[in-house]
Amino acid sequence: MPRSYEDSGVVVFRPRLAPGGAVPDLATAADDLAGWARRRPARLVLLSSAAALDPSHHNPGFVAESYRPEGANPVARAWRELEALAAAKLPAAERIVLRPAPVAAREEGDFIARRLAGAVALVPPGYDPALQFLSPADLSAAVRCAVEHGAGRPGLFHVAPRGTVPLRTALRLAGVRRVPLAWAGGGGELDYLRHNWTVSGARIERELGFVPTATSVEAVLSAFGEAGQTSPEPDDFGLDLDYIAAYERTLFRFLHDLYWRVEVEGIENVPQEGRGVLTGVHRGFMPWDGVMALVAIRRSQGRVPRFLIHPCLVKPPFLANYITKLGGLVANQENADWVLRRGGLLGMFPEGIHGAFTLYRDAYKLGKFGRDEYVRMALRNRAPLIPFVTVGSAEIYPIWGRLDWKWVTRATEWLFLPLGPNFPFPGLPLPSKWHTRFLEPMPVHEAYGPEAADDSGVVHSISGEVRARMQAAIDDMLAHRKSIFFGSLQTSP
Repeated sequence: MPRSYEDSGVVVFRPRLAPGGAVPDLATAADDLAGWARRRPARLVLLSSAAALDPSHHNPGFVAESYRPEGANPVARAWRELEALAAAKLPAAERIVLRPAPVAAREEGDFIARRLAGAVALVPPGYDPALQFLSPADLSAAVRCAVEHGAGRPGLFHVAPRGTVPLRTALRLAGVRRVPLAWAGGGGELDYLRHNWTVSGARIERELGFVPTATSVEAVLSAFGEAGQTSPEPDDFGLDLDYIAAYERTLFRFLHDLYWRVEVEGIENVPQEGRGVLTGVHRGFMPWDGVMALVAIRRSQGRVPRFLIHPCLVKPPFLANYITKLGGLVANQENADWVLRRGGLLGMFPEGIHGAFTLYRDAYKLGKFGRDEYVRMALRNRAPLIPFVTVGSAEIYPIWGRLDWKWVTRATEWLFLPLGPNFPFPGLPLPSKWHTRFLEPMPVHEAYGPEAADDSGVVHSISGEVRARMQAAIDDMLAHRKSIFFGSLQTSP
């Protein structure tokens, strides 16, 4: 595609990249845009980049044009400066700004594509973010749609391919050796290899009619793979079933069967197929209760629930990779709908991060359920609610006190620094005996239609019943528990 051209009063401008391919050459762009401004075009189609979005662990995935992450990445800032420059140089022109995902191309590739074109790629250890790659043909098609159908529809449009591909997989498909030794530096480029900056192409499809033909995997294989090479399409958010299976044979088996000796009741209440919203209790500070629920459900029902998580779990290295491959999704409405629309099991803890930081004296008293969004998710997607509770997980790291250090909160996004018997080694949980009970499903979708999700009275009533059932189950299990570390509940006849 030429850097810039004019056709019937429409200018399509693609800036030159500065050395390294990460940012536009703003000085050259200013001169070029000034030159086009003298011709007074009626419309400008500016090719910016999805890199204008700061990569962030708060990015929930497939974000819309309205998403505004907080950050000051120099690469993102340079692309946004380009967009502001175009607005300043051509104020009278109707402007369409396209933010395409990285283009899979050996020639004139950006800083992401260039990593796939070499023999070795230095990447940050402990991360494997989902990336998007456009085929050159899809980028051209998006530009054509903007030129032909963009009149009277100015604004910002993300240009995304179908699906994503994890960084490690993209490098493997391109035959590039991955070397996890890059910790810092790179002028902000390495942030794009740590955290999400994936975008949704829903608006450009809806308003301009662009529909991509190639997936991210297909684009990578076409540009960098060998002839005839194929690969299965990965999960959009990075779930890795082989990764889970490997841990099930080792660490998860040890923890579930030998260390915590998890006793499970009511697993038959989890449907073997179809959508459902699992509503649990999160205690013990670390996210092991969700992992052990995943193990139990996968063993019995052959399914992997997708848990909504707090962004702090995908901020640090290694934990980010671990949580992502287990299927964790940053908590928001769109991600919940994505799971349920595909007939999946959605797992969540309605108390949110506050549940994980509950002091031990209140560990088995349910706190507030936030805004009851889990009920709205179930109603909107016609899914049953399946409550489940665990007794024993609170004892793996009982929180006896707290330290309110602001620097800890800023660095980790925790509510406070928890103090307990295993402080300062929270990675060494105590070997308590666990008891997990899955309660009978609540078919709220049969009693109410999707419109009930907007009725706060109905939502609050359902949430109150869920909370009451869960608290009753916890109280019953505590009444039968003889020891924190040993013994079966034997509550079933």
